[in-house]
Amino acid sequence: MILLWGSNARETHPIFFHHVLKGVRNGARLYVVDPRRTSSAEWADVWLGLDVGSDISLANAMAREIIVSGFANEGFIQHATSGFEAYRECVEKYTPERAKRETGVPAEVIREAAHAYARAERAQICWTLGITEHHNAVDNVLALINLGLLTGHVGCYGSGLNPLRGQNNVQGGGDMGAIPDRLPGFQHVENGELRSKFERTWGVRIEPKRGWHLSAMFEAMERGELTTLYVLGENPADSEADRHHALKLLGGLEFLVVQDLFYTRTATMADVVLPAAAGWCETEGTVTSSERRVQRVRRAVPPPAGVRDDIEILYELARRLGHDWGEPDAESIWDEVRQLSPMHAGMSYRRLEELGGIQWPCYDESHPGEMYLHSRLWHAPLIGPRAPFSAVEFELPVDQLNENYPIRLTTGRRLDSYNTGVQTERYSSPLRRDETLDLSPEDGVRYGFREGENVRVTSRRGSVVAPVRFDPGLRPGLAFLTVHFHDQVATNELTIEAVDPKSGTSEFKATAIRVEKYPEN
Repeated sequence: MILLWGSNARETHPIFFHHVLKGVRNGARLYVVDPRRTSSAEWADVWLGLDVGSDISLANAMAREIIVSGFANEGFIQHATSGFEAYRECVEKYTPERAKRETGVPAEVIREAAHAYARAERAQICWTLGITEHHNAVDNVLALINLGLLTGHVGCYGSGLNPLRGQNNVQGGGDMGAIPDRLPGFQHVENGELRSKFERTWGVRIEPKRGWHLSAMFEAMERGELTTLYVLGENPADSEADRHHALKLLGGLEFLVVQDLFYTRTATMADVVLPAAAGWCETEGTVTSSERRVQRVRRAVPPPAGVRDDIEILYELARRLGHDWGEPDAESIWDEVRQLSPMHAGMSYRRLEELGGIQWPCYDESHPGEMYLHSRLWHAPLIGPRAPFSAVEFELPVDQLNENYPIRLTTGRRLDSYNTGVQTERYSSPLRRDETLDLSPEDGVRYGFREGENVRVTSRRGSVVAPVRFDPGLRPGLAFLTVHFHDQVATNELTIEAVDPKSGTSEFKATAIRVEKYPEN
């Protein structure tokens, strides 16, 4: 059983979805949880069309149904988890009937999904930004993890919890320490013993405190504490929620450096732009996939004149700041990672090439790499700490609906385009069409709109004009925009900067809007 939760993988992870379809053709049942009846949902055995932001209520109701029906994996819970009693008490009040009121999903469908997931021999939950782009993003994820722990669908063949990564090497970035409180190998910067080995190797003192995530950086800009920004391969001028506010803060910086393959909207605001090479064909190094598989990347062609590898740029910048790191060499850097990060220790370039990639953790050169990340939970005696249940409660989206803003806007991607469009707008696609505000046909009739006519879309933060398109996959009261075409429709002028305190993620998926006739029609 495959539970695709808050992910339109058919369009946003199309290669992965081919594997999903192979599973379906081999007999797997596909359940899709999504407010829209997406092209992914059209392949599903069951579509659970919940209201935006009600995921925790649905997950907790499924958990309660699993427990009261006697399908919880009590042996696994007792052996490998903690906090179950508090969790059971939390979900007890989430009956399927209550969840129906809060989610819009029929109670009998909630029961069916719960039974199918709990009783499946192998089951996995896959999620993406539909779960994480909320003000309570971490709690949403914890609610899904709870279901995996409750049933034992974790750490074993064919089962697990799978956050589908948004782009190539997102996993590798986190592994290398691109997280506010971590050093390479997810080693906590506030742990003196772990931090000291980095300080010895690097010959510098490392501040023993967590840094800022992206949203906290913008908060620091507003306070005047962050005055200089170095942006590598990111386009926050178009990708941040409440775009008008983000542009104001970026424009108020004392100094902005952008290092990128493309001349982005952010680059147009920069004091210095550093042209960087294409990571997939003009550089040497490694990438890490969603399944933790580290693979080699080899330079196929040299960068164009005037363009340099990211590593070369960083080395040269360090030299000009008084630190000579020698000659940039990807393998030497990787060997330093292996020296400092135990989970990468056994991954020499030679082994990566011979084995076609290795999954971390890989502790020495005789280790094959760990196929199942949490397989330790099944060892007797248990290896390492118990996996904790987390009692989380349902909350409404921050940007609430009312008479002035009666429609819920959610955002996402299309198959032919990518994020802010920087990487895809320069080539044509037979699938691509201009940006539209997608509404249900029922809302089109209700408001008296004609398909193709321009309408004004207004939130509590801004207003845009967009042509209407009717989508039968949307229910009344739900609208959809992408973030691909800011030159046509600046979607992030509408979205709310309501930030999850744990992850720093903004609530892109739940904006309250109204839609009106546009006078120029």
